[in-house]
Amino acid sequence: MKRSILFLTVSLFALAGFGQATNDFYDNTPSRKLPGSLKIEVSGEVANPGTVDLERLPLRSLIVRESRLEKDGAAFVGAFRYEGYSLLDILNDRVAARAHGAGFKPQTDLMVAVENAAGEKAVLSWGEIYYPAALHRVLIAAAAAPIIPNETKENWPLAGGVKLVCANDLLGERGILNPTRITVFTAPLEIPDKKGLKPLTAANFQVLRPGQPPAAFAATALPAEKRTFPSAFYGRGKGFHGFQRFSGVPLAEALRSYVALDSETLRRGYLVAASIDGYRIAMSCSELFNRNDQAEFLLLDRGEGSDGGRFAIFPAADFFSDRALKAVSAIHILAY
Repeated sequence: MKRSILFLTVSLFALAGFGQATNDFYDNTPSRKLPGSLKIEVSGEVANPGTVDLERLPLRSLIVRESRLEKDGAAFVGAFRYEGYSLLDILNDRVAARAHGAGFKPQTDLMVAVENAAGEKAVLSWGEIYYPAALHRVLIAAAAAPIIPNETKENWPLAGGVKLVCANDLLGERGILNPTRITVFTAPLEIPDKKGLKPLTAANFQVLRPGQPPAAFAATALPAEKRTFPSAFYGRGKGFHGFQRFSGVPLAEALRSYVALDSETLRRGYLVAASIDGYRIAMSCSELFNRNDQAEFLLLDRGEGSDGGRFAIFPAADFFSDRALKAVSAIHILAY
């Protein structure tokens, strides 16, 4: 009798629009194919460039709440389920062959540019593709479906073509349509490699922008409120570095006054942070300033005279510790 009552209750809720056939909230509408080609050229600083047929790769799925930048702020575009091909899979067998800093072995400063025939470009860091704790968050989407609210029944219009989807972006400025080329590159910077430098210390860092004089970072302008992130700190090379707690301010807040956050910057801007010993990491501007997951890069102020330099960077979103940086001496703000 109890089972019959339960079945009747569930059925009534389903009929009333409060339930569904499964527990998956994201599959209530079928996916529709997006128009466009599923072949893309990989070029740049790779040893084996060439065309990739995306349909030979595994099909991945993402759910995204999309907004766009407008004059008066952000405008909500819709909520979608995307199916497509991960940039991790697309680039997985494309061996990096760097043109700048050939003696620097880590891949922490590699960048990726996605562009289409209309000349639109979107920049990502190698790190946001290969280092994050949650993989396959960047797709070239071949199909999509709106995620329709039960009550309002809003049916969001789909993209007009195959689309780059960066699921961790708050504002979808990098979502260019019908991409045709992926270019792997390193920043055109000459950073001396001083691996093993002792003592490893830098009292402050400079913010460097093309066409502008170097600016000493204004440490006095740092926000007073810090965030503390516990971490099982784990590197790709040496593995577990112990349980550590990292306290600092979001790097995005610390650098906000140095960057104009318009649509072009969120699409094409990137940063290279360098240590006094030449170790460096790259971040896209969207990855730093345009996150929707609150997994911030932290800027740590360890005080003057600290072993390992006063300022350090902790990448909270990354699985590996490889983009953690000590003794920060320079942050270059660039555009592709």
